[in-house]
Amino acid sequence: MADLIAITYENEEKAETVRKRVLELQNEYLISLEDAVVVVKDADGKIKLNQLLNTTAAGAASGSFWGFLVGLLFMMPLAGVLLGAAAGALGGKLSDYGIRDDFMKGVAEAIKPGNAALFLLVKNMTADKVLADLAPHGGTVLRTSLDETKEKALRDALDEHVKQAPAT
Repeated sequence: MADLIAITYENEEKAETVRKRVLELQNEYLISLEDAVVVVKDADGKIKLNQLLNTTAAGAASGSFWGFLVGLLFMMPLAGVLLGAAAGALGGKLSDYGIRDDFMKGVAEAIKPGNAALFLLVKNMTADKVLADLAPHGGTVLRTSLDETKEKALRDALDEHVKQAPAT
């Protein structure tokens, strides 16, 4: 079973930096992710999701290919591409992998305008190494599905950075 972790940051750039680092840790086999999404709340209060995979675009590309092949059979490749792309895009838009979009938008209502949150769906991780690596980036835990011990370790690691940061 996967664990959900949502950490808030002061801006989108910081959240994207941390997501990039988490993806690097995945390449080092220290963490295994199902999903990693940066959610941004703009100054107007609108919420934007920065997904790793655009399912609509992927569906359109796949649908175009298969539509072209089917269209060749009926001597109408252009019509096949158009119908395939439309059907694939619709299918991609309706499919939702990983963390549900409506859930992330609901949780993101709690963050301040201009801030961002990093949502991670973690299959497994080497907690001590991952926490030590992410601690210097700071952040505030917004929500997790971790047990109390792991959540406390995460909060303590992120809070330690805040205590060590120089006052401005």
